[in-house]
Amino acid sequence: MLDGPLLARWLAAAFALTLLLAALRPSAAYFGLTGSEPLTILPLTLEPEAAAQAHYKACDRLKLERKQRRMCRRDPGVAETLVEAVSMSALECQYQFRFERWNCTLEGRYRASLLKRGFKETAFLYAISSAGLTHALAKACSAGRMERCTCDEAPDLENREAWQWGGCGDNLKYSSKFVKEFLGRRSSKDLRARVDFHNNLVGVKVIKAGVETTCKCHGVSGSCTVRTCWRQLAPFHEVGKRLKHKYETALKVGSTTNEATGEAGAISPPRGRASGTGGGDPLPRTPELVHLDDSPSFCLAGRFSPGTAGRRCHREKNCESICCGRGHNTQSRVVTRPCQCQVRWCCYVECRQCTQREEVYTCKG
Repeated sequence: MLDGPLLARWLAAAFALTLLLAALRPSAAYFGLTGSEPLTILPLTLEPEAAAQAHYKACDRLKLERKQRRMCRRDPGVAETLVEAVSMSALECQYQFRFERWNCTLEGRYRASLLKRGFKETAFLYAISSAGLTHALAKACSAGRMERCTCDEAPDLENREAWQWGGCGDNLKYSSKFVKEFLGRRSSKDLRARVDFHNNLVGVKVIKAGVETTCKCHGVSGSCTVRTCWRQLAPFHEVGKRLKHKYETALKVGSTTNEATGEAGAISPPRGRASGTGGGDPLPRTPELVHLDDSPSFCLAGRFSPGTAGRRCHREKNCESICCGRGHNTQSRVVTRPCQCQVRWCCYVECRQCTQREEVYTCKG
């Protein structure tokens, strides 16, 4: 068991691959579930170094806990997968909360303050990060980027034939086992640690729930005389949607304390919510996210977010909520965009440039 913070202090390197990434500020690249300061930049493509030492140095730059660093060094593919996982998790978090008051702002000081508290937002961050790591590792195994794992080894699927026909199951068994060991678990007397670990497991379980079996038929004239099947994970965007729903229905829990010993007992939900706790289980047996503290409004700049002043909103959708009743400003601007695009023979798209006036709404300070 780890004595220090349990989740890695990871850094996501922001790069403009999609329109979403282009819209993000560079500071949004910082992401980690513990720690009080952002990490130095770690490129997704590691610098060419001696093969035997490159991944050791990459693991050291990630500033992991001792046990995590040891696990990272075991396989040259882990460090790059960690960076990929946290980048994917950060971007999905920002996408899911793009219309909310808290839009997954991950600058160092806001992140550090947020993670010291047991808010619903903190619960989501733990879950999306463990889900991201589970997803990325399973995909890395099936893509052949890891040395210690390969395709899914489910006994009911013919993976050797799957390889032959171009299919390979995502190795969820290996990745979920790795993630549980990597994230670890602190003493059961630590209430906050139990809550965090529970939310980690929720992220892993959502990944497991989204596994689908993909099959491919082989035979003369397309007949299905031979069928090869393998397991695939759901797209990570679907995982993000499911975790966002769990965020919206998260359970607030509390603790019972033995006054004679001062030790925390079982975590219990508020009145009217069934705990589902059995025996000496210190956590409610629920697939939902759990949190300890009520979230702030995130309306004004403070320790947990920069507030919503100046945030862009959609007048008919969320301006009233995001702007916290302060009203919004309206600006009119002229924009030029490609339009009336047509595919020309051969192999290129021809578009006209259309100019139009649009209104932009931003929250008042």
